[in-house]
Order: sequence, then structure tokens, then C-alpha cells
Amino acid sequence: MDAERIEGRRRFTSRDALFLVLLSTGGAIFVLALEVVQYGWWGPGRAAERILTAFIASYCIGAPIGLGLLWLAPRLAGRRFSVRWASLVGMIAGGTLLGCALALLIVVTLGVRPRDFRTWLELPKDILFSLLVAFAFGISVHFYVVARDRLEKATLRLRLTELERERARKLAAEASLASLESRIHPHFLFNTLNSITGLIHEDPARAERLVERLAALLRFSLDSSARRVVTLEQELKIAADYLEIERARYGDRLRYAIEAPPDLAAVEVPPLALQTLVENSVKHVAARRPGGVEIRIKARRERNRVHLEVRDDGPGFTRASVTPGHGLDNLSGRLRALFGDAAALEVSGGGGASCVRVSVPAPGAGS
Repeated sequence: MDAERIEGRRRFTSRDALFLVLLSTGGAIFVLALEVVQYGWWGPGRAAERILTAFIASYCIGAPIGLGLLWLAPRLAGRRFSVRWASLVGMIAGGTLLGCALALLIVVTLGVRPRDFRTWLELPKDILFSLLVAFAFGISVHFYVVARDRLEKATLRLRLTELERERARKLAAEASLASLESRIHPHFLFNTLNSITGLIHEDPARAERLVERLAALLRFSLDSSARRVVTLEQELKIAADYLEIERARYGDRLRYAIEAPPDLAAVEVPPLALQTLVENSVKHVAARRPGGVEIRIKARRERNRVHLEVRDDGPGFTRASVTPGHGLDNLSGRLRALFGDAAALEVSGGGGASCVRVSVPAPGAGS
């Protein structure tokens, strides 16, 4: 619809109907004012006839000219000067002649004017006067319609441009999110399979159970690829399953605790968000330190945000040390794509501990 209006195929609206009524009424009042100035007041009987004739003639002339201007003005934009003004003059003159003939037929039929030669003698004078008024009004209205049409087209173009930009931003965000998620799944699979490999010869039964657990995790991972977010309850289960798989590899060197209030179970988070943070602790602390690692996962609400923290007793690291395109950098990109400025990823550490905090909008939050 907007594209058609930009191209010039605009539709007749209620505002256009009101415009025609005001145009015709204004024309009648203008004609009556000129006659009063020229002839004075006509007397009670003559006044009624003049007022009725003026309104009938004005509506019969103003309606076709107004419709013609509404239809013609957008189509004359960009045409040559001679073509534009020849079309405009021809339309106004034709509308005036048609309106005069129709008005004369109505006033004679109603008996406002007598059906004799005096009425026909006044016709040329009425046509000439109507042409003068019609051209004065018509040319003025033409400039108004052209200016209004240009303003509407500029507004519509701006609106369409904004819609296209928003659509492009949305598509770019979705493509970026899909790309980031496609990197996460192979990375997660590679690490968990490495954990299971160490148990195949030592404890086949346990390895089989871990394969079943891994299959459940992969099934969830594939299902979540069709969704941009999952609940915190689901995400905590994924993190716990992952930690249990890794414990098969590290044993007592890997210790963890999870603290999350039940009322935050429905909070929406990116799939595998906590698993990414937990994996970071396992990979960089448990795998490198003989004493292993103690990981604490905590969820808490603070005003309109929910904070998800993963703490460990490792040496800590800074945000600047995060490798671009992997792990935490991917998670940061996913948070931006999903929540914009309403989400954040913060890294802090020192003194024999490190903490990575993910902040997401709380349920019912306005931002």
C-alpha cells in the first residue's frame, strides 16, 4: 500500500472527502461575499435564491475540480511545464463547464430559476464568473495538493527506509546469532567426547551411561537451535549434566555447587550460556591444576536484571585475555544479538578467585 502511494497511485480517503466539502463550501461563501460587495443585499426572497444557487453551483463545480486535482496532481509531478499546465487548465475548464451545466439543470428542476430565456441569457455570464473563481481556487488548491502529496511521499519513504533498516538489522542479528551457535555445538561436542574417551577402556558401563547423558545433551542442543532462548531451569540442567560428564574425567578434582531460587526458573537465557562459563572453568583451571577446581553457580535477581554467576577458585583472568571468536566472546555476541544493551557479560578476578557474570532482563522487566 505504501509503495503504491509513493508511485502515485494514492487512494481516496475520508480526509479527501472533507477537503472537497470544505473547498466547495468555501467557494460558495466566497461567491456570495463577492455578490454582496457588488450588488448589496438582495432582499429576503432574492437572498434565499442566491444562497441556494451559490451552494448548488459551488458543489457541482468544486467536486469535479477537487477530484480532478486529487487525481491529477500526483501524476503531473516531474512532467514538463507545458504538459503540466495544459493538463491543469484543461481539467479546471472542463470541470467548470460540466459543473455549470449540472448546476443549471438542478436549479431549473428545483424551480429556483425560471424555465425561460432569462435563465439562458445569464448562462454565459455565470460560466465566465465561474471560470474566474474556479481558476483562482483551482490553481491555489493545485499547489496545496502538490505540496501535501510531496510531504506524504517523503514521510512514506522515510518510514519504508526505517523499516528496511530495521529488517536488515534483524536479519544481520539472526545471521550472526546462527553463526555463533554453529560454532558452539562442535566445540561442546569435541570437549565432552574427549571426557568420555578416557572411560571407554577403564569403565565401559560408566562410559555407556555417559554416552546416554551426552545423547540427551545433544538432543537438547539440537532442539534449542530452533529457539533463541531457553529457561534458566533447562540451562541449569544442561550445566549440571555437563559437569557430571566432566567429573567422570577429573573425579574429586572437580567440585561444584548450584544455587538458584525456584522463582527464577522461567528466566530466559541463551542456550548453553552457563555451560560455556562452566566449560571455561573446567578447561582453564581443573585441567591445569593438580588440586582441581571448585565451581559455584549462582542465580539472583536485582531489580530488573537477573545475574548468573559462575565462580571458581582459579587464578582469574581479564576480559582482554578472552580469545576472539571462542567461548566467552561467542557468548557476549549472542547476548548482544538477543537482548541488545539489556544484557551484559562481566569478568572479574584476583586474589585466588575468578567470576564471570551474565546479566539478562528479568521476567516482566521493562528493559
